[in-house]
Amino acid sequence: MSELSEVDTEGAIEFIRAQLQPNVDARIFEIVSYAILKAYYGKQSIFWGWTAGDLQQEYLVLFKTGRTNANDGGIDFVMKPLGRFFQVTETIDVNKYFLDIDKIQRYPLTFVVKTNDGPDVVQQRLIEQAQRKYGITAIVERYVEAIEEIINIPLLLTVFESLVESGKLSDVMAEIIRQSRVEFNYDDDDEITDDENVL
Repeated sequence: MSELSEVDTEGAIEFIRAQLQPNVDARIFEIVSYAILKAYYGKQSIFWGWTAGDLQQEYLVLFKTGRTNANDGGIDFVMKPLGRFFQVTETIDVNKYFLDIDKIQRYPLTFVVKTNDGPDVVQQRLIEQAQRKYGITAIVERYVEAIEEIINIPLLLTVFESLVESGKLSDVMAEIIRQSRVEFNYDDDDEITDDENVL
């Protein structure tokens, strides 16, 4: 896998595209989504400081907070220094979304959804389910306001294409390999290879 991006760029691109499909294993989808978003946000920076005269530039860093599908009640990704939270899901079930929102006391949450449906479609489906469940518009609105962004498969593919164009394919592949090693319990003692960059 690590050699793929160097010797067969098109093969590497197609490999990653193939992992961004609605029928892909949830663990693989989460790993690939993380690798893409980490590379994408890592190109962006903000200026911040305690006073106007004491500003510093800092690049955005996305951290993965644990194993995929761990059922640990945690949030999947956290962004520094903005403090954005990301939750990866393969469902459009209002109970799951609102539970995730409740876990962090309605702090804004970005959902990375394994669907080709547009963000507006996903949000509308959630609103319709919530209205049937709660029947009180004010409650529904409070939860929906906590959805900072919905990132779907087409958006991930668009972001990935921009990363390929800017020469970041190897960064994405390296992160997929790194996270896969952790997720699937590969270490340097495994027979696959001693190279740190190869599964």
